[in-house]
Amino acid sequence: MSDDPETARQIDELSRDTRPLLVCDIDEVILEFVRPFIGFLNAQQLHLKTDSFRLHGNVVEQETGAVVEPERVSALLDGFFAAQEDWQTAVEGASECLQRLSAGAEIVMLTAMPHRHRDRRRNLLDKVSFPYPLLTTETAKGPAIHRLRGKTDRPVVFVDDIPHNLVSVQKSVPDAGLIHLMAFSELVPLLPPLPVGITMAENWQDAEAAIAGRLGLSY
Repeated sequence: MSDDPETARQIDELSRDTRPLLVCDIDEVILEFVRPFIGFLNAQQLHLKTDSFRLHGNVVEQETGAVVEPERVSALLDGFFAAQEDWQTAVEGASECLQRLSAGAEIVMLTAMPHRHRDRRRNLLDKVSFPYPLLTTETAKGPAIHRLRGKTDRPVVFVDDIPHNLVSVQKSVPDAGLIHLMAFSELVPLLPPLPVGITMAENWQDAEAAIAGRLGLSY
């Protein structure tokens, strides 16, 4: 079962679907995150350094270059999610590709975010043409996808930009197809090495082909 009781509750509210399952992360997969977050920081005279793959430690004061303390960075991130409808936009190609894939697959969106922001995220996703069920989690994604799959052997594909999320699913659902996709491609070279079995996609066109093949979809 999911390690997060609220995530488990959200999963249990879904109707039981037996079609192949596609689970998509949201930030950097369906919605732009890094670019709008940089804009959000700039509006507060802050700068995000992108020379390493991390958030805490990379936010600095524009005027002095002083590193912003971790507690303030966490608060800034929370503030960004509270204002996400003013900043975030869809990743190029995501809506069109998911619409085609939805003809043969159940599509569910799974985001690592405080549950209190779920309604705001739902509103934004509806505005930018992502009508698929939304799950939020504050713990690991692997157990959530294991519960979401249910007691079936239907094929599963998971798309995310963060390596440890992909590894979590690899452990919980060993036969899942795993795809790494990051809209802000400048950070891809800074990623730690990905484990064997994870497919790298440069864009949604690449991801769509890999997803369709792994889920056995033809259209």
